[in-house]
Amino acid sequence: MKQTGMKRILIAISSVNIVSREQWGAAPPKQRETLREPAQGVVIHHTAFQSCRGLAECSDELVHIQRFHMNERDFDDIGYNFLVGGDGIVFEGRGWGVVGAHTKGHNYDTLGIAFMGNFNNDSPSKDALQSVRRLLVSGVSRGFLQPHFVLFGHRDLGATACPGENLYAALPQLRSAT
Repeated sequence: MKQTGMKRILIAISSVNIVSREQWGAAPPKQRETLREPAQGVVIHHTAFQSCRGLAECSDELVHIQRFHMNERDFDDIGYNFLVGGDGIVFEGRGWGVVGAHTKGHNYDTLGIAFMGNFNNDSPSKDALQSVRRLLVSGVSRGFLQPHFVLFGHRDLGATACPGENLYAALPQLRSAT
């Protein structure tokens, strides 16, 4: 009995609802490349665009980001594997097991998760942080992330201010949950 209860608790902790690409209106990628093995790390970003809340508002922002990435940066798709709105809604970018375009030189062994907004001045919400914790636990339990993956802020791997001062300061909260 206790074991069944524990399994339910673990499933509840690791479950996260993810809004699919179809649900937010993603354009198809130009091409898609899969990771050869589970990711060894996760890179946390901010989009540095507007923050958003709710499915409709965040979907509009996602379409904007995807167009920017594909048309202005010449990416094959939106750069991140997942994005999270201010209310904690998680959106599928490239998704699990797909090579991203988020951190030059590190896209073949990491996943990129972007908090939607600019966190140089704003702080990430508790809901957004909790959703990312659940996403990370889910990634490990489903075999998409190595159990002892490393969590980075984008600035740890390149010359950038990303993910913003306030989100970077919150990274220990994400590290302690994994």
